[in-house]
Amino acid sequence: MILVSRFSILLWVLIVFSCQSPVVGKAGSIPPSHQLWNELLKAHVNPNGQVDYKGFIQEKPKLERYLKLLSENAPDRSKWSKNEQLAYWINVYNAFTVKLIVDFYPTKSIRDLGPKIKIPLIKDVWHYKFFKIAGVEMSLDEVEHSILRKEFEEPRIHFAINCASVSCPPLLNEAFVAANLDYQLTRVATSFINDSSRNKISSQSAQLSSIFSWFKNDFTKNSTLIEFLNRYSNVKISPNARLSFLDYNWNLNE
Repeated sequence: MILVSRFSILLWVLIVFSCQSPVVGKAGSIPPSHQLWNELLKAHVNPNGQVDYKGFIQEKPKLERYLKLLSENAPDRSKWSKNEQLAYWINVYNAFTVKLIVDFYPTKSIRDLGPKIKIPLIKDVWHYKFFKIAGVEMSLDEVEHSILRKEFEEPRIHFAINCASVSCPPLLNEAFVAANLDYQLTRVATSFINDSSRNKISSQSAQLSSIFSWFKNDFTKNSTLIEFLNRYSNVKISPNARLSFLDYNWNLNE
């Protein structure tokens, strides 16, 4: 019985570790240009973050060229700067999210795509492995949680990545680039937190996006949630303010 038990434990450990996403990278690669993505965003995303998916469909060959560029040029983790890697992965998440909607358009919500895909054993659409980076099959969930959140510990990424929904932080109508990344991340954080359609803030109370509930630990590693918000909020929130969280609108951001 002891041998069986030890064998079972060993088998379980092997299964768990075999299911984890490998570290994705490509030795000798150089950061790809994000110009194609920038052009597409300028053409098909308005300043408020509303997306013209029909326009993206018309330019799908151009989108596919950019996605191929991303797939074939994964970061060389030993040579790329942190900002080069972070900008790359943010653009990967956003560009492949757009591809997902384009491939299954029209849809009322990204969450409706799970039944349309009809692939067994996937929890939801974010676990659907529909693209490759450096030959490794990946999902949006892996990019967000195994790479962006785990490797960079940058809470502002939650305002930069877009899940194709009304309540998500708006899709920025320009590509993220290493040279301008800190400014861009501060810009999207400030814009999102002060957007009264997504956060209703006063000095004594705040009704916040559910993002601040789901990922609270990311925002409170070095401060309280209120202290984090006050870095960007035009209205300063009292330390004793009452916080609550708004319902999330998953309708398509078009």
